[in-house]
Amino acid sequence: MGEGTTVGMDMGDKKHRVCVLDGEGAVKTRGSVVNTAAGIRKYFKEMEGCRVVLEAGTHSRWVSRIVEELGHEVLVGNPRKLRMIWQSHEKSDERDAEMLARIGRLDPQLLYPIHHRGEKTQADLAVIKARGMLVKSRKMLIAHARGLVKSMGQRISQCSAKAFHRRLGEEMPEELAPALEPVRKSIEDLTVRIGEYDKQIEQLGGERYPQTEGLRAIVGVGPITSLAFVLTLEDWERFDKSRSVGAYLGLTCKRDQSGQTDKQLRISKAGDEAMRVLLVGAAHYILGHFGSDCELRDFGLKLAQRGGKNAKRRAVVAVARKLAVLMHHLWKTGAAYDPYYHQNQKKKAA
Repeated sequence: MGEGTTVGMDMGDKKHRVCVLDGEGAVKTRGSVVNTAAGIRKYFKEMEGCRVVLEAGTHSRWVSRIVEELGHEVLVGNPRKLRMIWQSHEKSDERDAEMLARIGRLDPQLLYPIHHRGEKTQADLAVIKARGMLVKSRKMLIAHARGLVKSMGQRISQCSAKAFHRRLGEEMPEELAPALEPVRKSIEDLTVRIGEYDKQIEQLGGERYPQTEGLRAIVGVGPITSLAFVLTLEDWERFDKSRSVGAYLGLTCKRDQSGQTDKQLRISKAGDEAMRVLLVGAAHYILGHFGSDCELRDFGLKLAQRGGKNAKRRAVVAVARKLAVLMHHLWKTGAAYDPYYHQNQKKKAA
């Protein structure tokens, strides 16, 4: 095996199916590889430099890193774009491995290859995602507690999630104490741990990622959103144009064009969902009562005033997309944030 050899690998949890094509596209060997670091190294160490094609998944990050270290070219395909594989009427692990190899051999661009983050970046991003899971768990417990109290004809007064465990302790009906006291303690514990994550994220941004400071100048963008943005993109140089970031994060509309018909559909929702949710949350803040005057806010409010039941929703998404573009531009240029940049530039030109 060597030059011209392409290896397709259909990844599983315990083992991976492998199909090897020679330079002419003929199947040379088929087999399987145990899903361990030692198994991957043993299989690919015996090969000369070749192209290895696999789909993005749970194990693709560390597997691709090991294979690259052994001197092979690795292409990680985007599973969202590979319908010819997962919508096949004759789907099997063996066939999937062969299809990956053939696509990678003929035209790698058909794989829509993705870029895996570095190990350090992924570890730091895991802190934000772990915090998100705790916030989600706390939200579910709060909803559960409020529902139980409401079923007894009473209500817990409105308060922040951070203060809910105290409010619940004060207003909890006596008859529900055996059921809700453990829940209250869990909510309190989650609040403490979320606070610890907040301090850790603040420290990460200040010490390792100083570029987040400039992004936080945008009202509505806090330490979590700014750090998540930097870690998700990892390197601003990956994007030649700042406008490309909106599409990368799934905030641009899908298109269905055929003949005289050219439909604009909903946003693609490609890319990192957690980052998209953070940007949409920031957009809600910018357009909300506490948002300060800026071009982003003015742009969104004009869209929302056009009417229609979905006008507000479209405005939020449009502001989130513009926010992503703006954050990348500030990161790329190192410029200070100016809430009315375009208007000020026109005044200077005049």
